[in-house]
Amino acid sequence: MTQAYCIGIFMVMTEMALETTAAMRINNKGVRMKAVRVRDLVLGTGVPKICVPLAGTTKNKILNEIKELNKTEHDLIELRIDFFEHYSHVNSIIELLKEIRKIYFKPIIFTFRTKNEGGMNFIDEDEYFKINNYVAESELVDLIDIELFKPENKITEFIEAAHKNNIRVILSNHDFYKTPDKEEILNRMLRMQLLGTDISKIAVMPKSENDVLTLLSAGLEMKQMKNLKADRPFIALSMGSLGTITRAASEFLGSCITYASLNNNSAPGQLSVDDTREIMRILHNN
Repeated sequence: MTQAYCIGIFMVMTEMALETTAAMRINNKGVRMKAVRVRDLVLGTGVPKICVPLAGTTKNKILNEIKELNKTEHDLIELRIDFFEHYSHVNSIIELLKEIRKIYFKPIIFTFRTKNEGGMNFIDEDEYFKINNYVAESELVDLIDIELFKPENKITEFIEAAHKNNIRVILSNHDFYKTPDKEEILNRMLRMQLLGTDISKIAVMPKSENDVLTLLSAGLEMKQMKNLKADRPFIALSMGSLGTITRAASEFLGSCITYASLNNNSAPGQLSVDDTREIMRILHNN
């Protein structure tokens, strides 16, 4: 990522941010973004929250990562269960979550990222929803990430069941091959909202600087709420080294969560927790 590229992106973002302030005054018509509360954390207001994905393969590795993470300044974790050696064993997953809850008291996102969207393992659809339903019923996590490109009836059934257990849902889509055009990005995020998600998430792979600007533009349109259907928190980011700037400058983009790494990146382009916190602090205070 060159210095000229960074400067160029920041100049565009500054101009977009000024437009955002005016657009929110003119276009919101009194409509407010729905914030999401999980434990003591409020998502969708203030500075974006820092989430650290955990990609350990064994119970001991995961618990050791959490002990190390407890020494850092972060807001929540994402348990990437597709990395876990017993990813398909419900009882092992529940036992792991019980052990985590003994030493970790901040919000937890539970995620089974399938192979089709960049995850580590294949799993059939019935097993995917079975695992997520068991976890929701356990009430050992606070949010569960469900992939958008699953049958709509199964998604809506899951969301209804999760809400009964006070679990919030993130509907997500990860495109590791390209950046769709802005209209398609917006359509996917708005579809997530129509399905009843609490938070929408999209992550795309840029092939050029223009792709990063496409993602930024889509995110800012959601933030501005030009389409009044855009009424709840969202996460929008570009992956890889080109997209790193969208993680660090997530407050300008409108994302409610940004993802940072403790040791090993679970996704391309992630910065460390400490670097992310410092960059966000500098940008927020200036």
